[in-house]
Amino acid sequence: MSNIKNIAVLTSGGDAPGMNAAIRAVVRAGIYNGLNVFGVKRGYDGLVSGDMYAMDVKSVANIIQRGGTILKTARSDEFRTIEGRQKAYENVKAAGIDALVVIGGDGTFTGASKFLEEFDIPIIGLPGTIDNDLAGTDFTIGYDTAINTVIQAVDKIRDTAESHDRLFVIEVMGRDSGLIALRSGISTGAEAVLIPEFNVDYDAIMKRLDKTRKSKSSRIIIVAEGDSEGGMVVSERIKANFPKYDVRLSILGHIQRGGSPTCMDRVLASRLGVAAVEALLEGRKGEMAGLVHGEVQFISFKKAIKHIDSINQDLLRIVEILSL
Repeated sequence: MSNIKNIAVLTSGGDAPGMNAAIRAVVRAGIYNGLNVFGVKRGYDGLVSGDMYAMDVKSVANIIQRGGTILKTARSDEFRTIEGRQKAYENVKAAGIDALVVIGGDGTFTGASKFLEEFDIPIIGLPGTIDNDLAGTDFTIGYDTAINTVIQAVDKIRDTAESHDRLFVIEVMGRDSGLIALRSGISTGAEAVLIPEFNVDYDAIMKRLDKTRKSKSSRIIIVAEGDSEGGMVVSERIKANFPKYDVRLSILGHIQRGGSPTCMDRVLASRLGVAAVEALLEGRKGEMAGLVHGEVQFISFKKAIKHIDSINQDLLRIVEILSL
C-alpha cells in the first residue's frame, strides 16, 4: 500500500489548451482515491515561494472547457538554483505534501528530474505543450487544439488570398519543432512548409510557385517560427523573385496557445491526469505519462525531454505532391 496521502499539482512553462482539463482530472482522481490535493500557483515559482492551497471538487468545476491554466504558469529562475530548490523542498515538506504531478514540457521535466534527483520527491509528469515535441506520447496536451486553431486562421486568410490573388506567408509557432507547421500545412493545402528540422530549399520553392502561379489564384506558405529564415525573410525573398506577386505576411503568434481545448485534448488530459495519480499510488516516480497507440504508457523524464529529432519525411513529400 502507498503511504502517499497528500499530493500537489502544478503547471509550468508555456500554457497549453487542455491544462485545466488535466488539473481537473488530477484533483478529482486524487480525491476519488482518498488523497488530499493541493494546487501550486505559478509553477515552480510557487513551490519556491510556498504559494499553495488546498483544492476540492468545486475548485475544478466548470474548467474542462477553458484554455490557459487556473493555476497560472511561470518560468522560475530561482528554481534553477540549488538554493531555490532547497526552498521548494522545505515548503513541500512543511505543507505535508508527499508527491507532485507536474504539467508542462521539456523545461518542466528537466526541473522535475533535478528536484527528484536531489530530494527524492515522487513526481509524475503530464505532457502539456502545443509543440508535440516529447517522446513517449503520440500527442501532447494542447497540440490538437493548436493545430486546429492554425487551420481555422489559415482558412480565413485563404478567403482573402483568393479574393485578391495574393500569396500569404503564414508564420506559426514551433521554435524547435515543425510539427505544427507540417500538419497544419497539409490540412490547409499549403504550397510549401518550412520547418527548422530542414534547411530551406529556395530554388525548389520558387520553381513550385512559378509552376502554379497561372493555375492558382491563392497561395499559402507555412513557416515555423523556429526556421532560421523566419516569415519576414521568406516573404521578402519571394517578393524579390516574383515582384508582380502580391505577397503578404501573417504571424499568428500567441493565438495558437489559447482557446477552448478540442475533444481530443480534453480526453487526453483526462486520461493522463487519472493515470498520473494512479501511478503515484503504485510507487512510480520520475516518469511522464503518455498515450501511445491508444494506451497509457510511462517513460522516464530524461528520455521524454527533447528526444524527437526526426520528422516523418513522408509528410513533407505529401505537401509537395498535393501542391500541384
